[in-house]
Amino acid sequence: MAARIGGLIFALITAFKKNWAIFTGTLYAVCEGFFIGGISALFEKMYPGIVIQAVGLTIGTLVGMLAAYKSGLIKVTEKLQARGGRGDHGIALFYFVTWILGMFGVAVPMMNDSSPLSIGISVVIVVIAALNLVLDFDFIENGARQGAPKYMEWYAAFGLMVTLIWLYIEILRLLSKLNSRRD
Repeated sequence: MAARIGGLIFALITAFKKNWAIFTGTLYAVCEGFFIGGISALFEKMYPGIVIQAVGLTIGTLVGMLAAYKSGLIKVTEKLQARGGRGDHGIALFYFVTWILGMFGVAVPMMNDSSPLSIGISVVIVVIAALNLVLDFDFIENGARQGAPKYMEWYAAFGLMVTLIWLYIEILRLLSKLNSRRD
């Protein structure tokens, strides 16, 4: 939990101080590495083999979305950027409300159980996270094309890392929900 909170702190600092990304992005990566390692160990203990599946699906999604972006199959438009932003904000609000309710002992079953609704929500979140990869690729490519300052390379890498971590965790959660239905 400490690693997760540290990661959140460094992510917030990076969001507001982009030129610090070389330092805060690295510290974020260290914190998230501990967090992902811990959570992956817990999921692996519950569902042996789930971590390698989640890693494989995350890498496959990354490669697939990069191929779709580079081939022009998926084009980043203002409409996609706006929808992606609204999707991200909606998911963030959903996470926040769930977290606040959890602090007061109110469970939100559709977030953590293995019902069809919960699985559907996880699928939607995975799709939105995957589409964020395309937005990250576009941000990186446009920054390079426009000759963005050197610190923006670190900021863009930080953004891609945040998306990949989010995608991995959501795929891990989705796989755990599917595996729990088999038990």
